[in-house]
Amino acid sequence: MTDTPLSRIRNFSIIAHIDHGKSTLADRLIQVCGGLTAREMTSQVLDNMELEKERGITIKAQTVRLAYKAHDGLTYQLNLMDTPGHVDFAYEVSRSLAACEGSLLVVDASQGVEAQTLANVYQAMDANHEIVPVLNKIDLPAAEPDKVKQQIEDVIGLDASDAVMISAKTGINIEGVLEALVTRLPPPTGDANKPLTALLVDSWYDQYLGVVILVRVRDGRLKRGMKIRMMSNGAAHLVEQCGVFTPKMIPTDDLGPGEMGYITAAIKTVADCNVGDTITDDRNPAEVALPGFKPSIPVVWCGLFPVDADDFEKLRESLGKLRLNDASFHYEAETSAALGFGYRCGFLGLLHLEIIQERLSREFDLDLIATAPSVVYHIFKNDGSMEPLHNPADMPDPTYIDHMEEPWIKATIMVPDEYLGSVLTLCNERRGQQSDLTYVGNRAMAVYRLPLNEVVFDFYDRLKSISRGYASFDYAMEDYKESDLVRISILVNQDPVDALSFIAHRSAADSRGRAICAKLKELIPRQLFKIAIQAAIGGRVIARETIGAMSKDVTAKCYGGDISRKRKLLEKQKEGKKRMRQFGKVEIPQSAFLAALKMDA
Repeated sequence: MTDTPLSRIRNFSIIAHIDHGKSTLADRLIQVCGGLTAREMTSQVLDNMELEKERGITIKAQTVRLAYKAHDGLTYQLNLMDTPGHVDFAYEVSRSLAACEGSLLVVDASQGVEAQTLANVYQAMDANHEIVPVLNKIDLPAAEPDKVKQQIEDVIGLDASDAVMISAKTGINIEGVLEALVTRLPPPTGDANKPLTALLVDSWYDQYLGVVILVRVRDGRLKRGMKIRMMSNGAAHLVEQCGVFTPKMIPTDDLGPGEMGYITAAIKTVADCNVGDTITDDRNPAEVALPGFKPSIPVVWCGLFPVDADDFEKLRESLGKLRLNDASFHYEAETSAALGFGYRCGFLGLLHLEIIQERLSREFDLDLIATAPSVVYHIFKNDGSMEPLHNPADMPDPTYIDHMEEPWIKATIMVPDEYLGSVLTLCNERRGQQSDLTYVGNRAMAVYRLPLNEVVFDFYDRLKSISRGYASFDYAMEDYKESDLVRISILVNQDPVDALSFIAHRSAADSRGRAICAKLKELIPRQLFKIAIQAAIGGRVIARETIGAMSKDVTAKCYGGDISRKRKLLEKQKEGKKRMRQFGKVEIPQSAFLAALKMDA
C-alpha cells in the first residue's frame, strides 16, 4: 500500500513532435530515478513493441511510476505518460493528457517548433495542463536555444524564459527537469473517502492475464478483491490484481487518489473495456461518471482480406484483440467478388493503417491483401436521404445520386523558406485553399484547407521528398463540402477488379486512371495472351494499356520447306491465343495490388 500524500504526486506526460526526443528523455528519467538497473536499461525502454523500436516511433502511450528525492529532501511520486508524436496517433495523446495535470513540452533546440508540437500543445492546453518547456539536444552544433525560446513565445505564446535546457541523449541537466516537475506542476486532486471513480485510460490483451486495464484513480481507493463496475455498460468484475509500472509490473494492494496503475479482472471479452469509461465500486457506486474522451472517428478506410480464405476466423480473432489494444481502430465484415470474405477497417491515417497491417502480419502471422484506402463520403440521394460511403465498390448508380460531399481538413505545414514554393504548388495541385501564411524567422507556417482524399494517398511522402524531409505536417478534420466526384473502375480483361476501384474528383480522374493503368502494366506478369487493362467511369473507358502476349516460336521446328507450313502453324497459334483470351483468367499478384495502391499519381 502506498501512502504518498497527494501533495507529493505529480502526473505528467511528455509531448513533442516526432523525433524531438520524448522516448529518450523518458529513458533518462527512468535511469536517474532508478526505475531499472543499468543491466535492464535498453534504449527506448517504453517502446516495447518490436515495431516501435524498428521505426523509432512511439505508437502506444506507456506509463511508468518513478520515485524522486528532490532538493527539498522529500520523496515525490512521479507518474509519467510517454505519448506518441505522430498525427495518426493523436487519439493516444488525448487519452494520456486526460489522465495528467501537467506536460513537459520537448522541443528540439536545432529544429525548433514543428507542426505537431503545436497540435499537441493545443491539446494539452484544452486539458488545462501546466506546461513546462524543455529544450532538448542543446549539445548539437546546430542548436540555437535562444532562437527556439523566442519561437516558442511567438508561435505558441508560452513563456519560455525559464525553459529547461537538456540533452536527453548525453544526460545533461536531467535533474533540472525533475526539479521543474516537482516545483512547477500542480499535484492531483482527489478524496480517498468518496466513492471510487477511476478513468480507464487504456487496455490491452495479455495472453496470460487476459485484459490488462490502465487506470487513473480520481476519488476513492481501488483494492484487490474489490468488485468493480464499468459505468458505460454496467458490466461487473472482480479485481484479481492491481499494481504499477516501474516500468516492470509491480503488484500492490491498492491504488489511491491521484495514482496511476493497472488492474486485471479476468475480463475476457473485448467489448467490456471502453477507453474513457469510468470504473466505480459495484457496492457503493459513484453517481456521476467522469468526462470520457471524444470517441475517435476513423478518417481512412480500407478492406483487409486474408490471402488464404481459411484464415478468415483467425483474422476475426486477431482484429478483436487489436481493437482492444487500440481503441481508435474500427472494423466491420465485408465480402468482395475478387477477394472473398474480409473486413472493412477504419484508421486515423495512413501510418496507422500501415502499423495495423504490420502488426497483424507479425503478431498474428497473417498474410493479408489490403484494398485502396478511401475516405468516408456522404451520398445524398434524389429522395433526400443521406448515406455514408466507406467502400467505392458500394457506390450506387449515379442516376440515384443528387450530390456527394467529401471530407475536408485543415492542414498546418511548417517548412523552411527555400522549400515554400514547391510546398504551395503541391497543395494547389491537390485542390488546396490557402487560408493563412505566416513567418517565424526563416520558417514559414502555411495553413491550408485540403480535401482529405487528396491527402490519404501519398501527400505526406511527396511533402517530405520536395522539402528534403524538413517540412512538418499536421491536420485536423474540419467539415464536409459538396464536390464533383466520380468512381473509377479498373477492368482487367473486361473483368472489374473491385478492390482497385476508387473515387476521385472529376478533374483528376483521367490522369489518375492513366497512371494506375500504366502502373498495372508494369506489375501484372505477361501471359500467353494479350491482357487489356482499362480505367472506366461508368460505361466510358478513360484509359487503356495492353500487356503483350508472351510469344512462343512455333515455327522453330520447321527448317526449310514450304512457307504454307509455317503459316498454318502461326494461324493455329493465333486461334489458340484467341480462345485463351476468352477463357483465360488473369491472376493479379498481391505485390501488384499493394504497389498499385501506393500510386504516385
